[in-house]
Amino acid sequence: MKYLLKNGTVISGAGTRKQDVLVEGEKIIKVGEELSQPDAKVVDVSGKLLFPGFIDGHTHFDLEVAGTVTADDFETGTRAAILGGTTLVIDFASQDKGGHTLKEGLEKWHKKADGKCSCDYSFHMSIVEWNEETKKEIQDMINEGITSFKLYMTYPAMIVDDEDLYKIIKALNEKGCFAGVHCENAGVIDALIQEAKAQGKLGPENHPLVRPDTMEAEAVHRLLVIAKEAGAPVMVVHLTNRKAYEEIIRARENGQSVFAETCPQYLLLDDSVYSKPDFEGAKYVCAPPIRKKADQDCLWKALADGDIQTVATDQCSFTLAQKAMGKADFTKIPGGLPGVQTRGTLLYTYGVRTGKITVEKMCQLLCENPAKLYGVYPNKGVIAEGSDADIVVFDPEKENVISAETHAYNTDNNPYEGFEIHGDIDKVFLRGKLAVDDGKLVQEKLGTYIKRGLRQPLARTCTEKAFCKMCATICGRFYPNSVAVARVFLKVNIV
Repeated sequence: MKYLLKNGTVISGAGTRKQDVLVEGEKIIKVGEELSQPDAKVVDVSGKLLFPGFIDGHTHFDLEVAGTVTADDFETGTRAAILGGTTLVIDFASQDKGGHTLKEGLEKWHKKADGKCSCDYSFHMSIVEWNEETKKEIQDMINEGITSFKLYMTYPAMIVDDEDLYKIIKALNEKGCFAGVHCENAGVIDALIQEAKAQGKLGPENHPLVRPDTMEAEAVHRLLVIAKEAGAPVMVVHLTNRKAYEEIIRARENGQSVFAETCPQYLLLDDSVYSKPDFEGAKYVCAPPIRKKADQDCLWKALADGDIQTVATDQCSFTLAQKAMGKADFTKIPGGLPGVQTRGTLLYTYGVRTGKITVEKMCQLLCENPAKLYGVYPNKGVIAEGSDADIVVFDPEKENVISAETHAYNTDNNPYEGFEIHGDIDKVFLRGKLAVDDGKLVQEKLGTYIKRGLRQPLARTCTEKAFCKMCATICGRFYPNSVAVARVFLKVNIV
């Protein structure tokens, strides 16, 4: 079917333009002014913003964790995702410990997801054991379209030690791939948990105290020292605080390639939520924990400056009954929050409308940067001729209130309960098919598995765009530490 979207404002990382968009089949076939096509269905999108489909590079659906399984599987989770404008999720498949293979992990996740998804989907692969056989499987994963991986510096079932961390990220880099890493110091956190329990501190208010920002920052520092020795790029996932952020900046100033991701909960909530009465704080238990207001401010500025490349959700949802598993011991509360349905609307309302970031930056964070980092650009992440017709028609004046009574998650709670939204989803096209209309799901289970290529370079941001390329060239030619020189002396941020 052909659609002609008329009179909308097309958003990209480079700017906004009043343009029409012509869609035929699964592709965008033309973008321009005053387009006409007699056999196309005309959709008037006057006053609306046209974003590329949002990409969430960090979700956990149908995940076994803490003695239970997430409330949202791929069916309910991707239904919520498409309603929130997300047209591609990249979930974390995982190898199991005990001699299991990456192939077995991938097969397991395909069984969870295939035929159930209402948006397109792909997988990262979590590596939890490293040996020569696992190393050989990296190319097999690439052949299956998996070009990014996940490593954990915490959790007994997932953790890799420093030796294997070095070997893995070096081997991935040799194949043109990279890993996202969960950074927390597992040993010290275990010691702090033991101390808290010995003192009878068993409520959820203790959760952020036993996983402090210092132990996230220490793990980020250790990761980056190891990555420098390996000569490999890495991504720090779900970055939460200033101390850890400063470790990333120092590494970049020393010439390292480091990417960073944060999540809405770290931008919009603070650690006071853990002290809510009647066990309400359990709803917000996640790892790393939600931090302080000053950390929010740091992360917003880092987004605006281009120092954080993506905003994902770390979607990992549980019911109140599941959270109550830790009523007598906060360490048994399953960790995670829902987020895929509200990421875009929250970022627009509390980021764009407040002036913290621009609408172009929002497009970079939710669309362009993840598409490039995860090897699907320009099929996805941009509204351009030849790209997949993944289009979010966003109404900047539509108002709403987030509530567990109306969300699409399979949960009875929402961490953003009562948050007022100014700017919401009107329509969503998934590869040319109208999946969401007037904010309601009209077609489901349209999603398909997406094989991804290798990472592509991100756009460079600087204070003088016309000077940026020359700055990078000069630094690379004449200075051994080009990133530090560019940042400090020329005020150029090169990632």
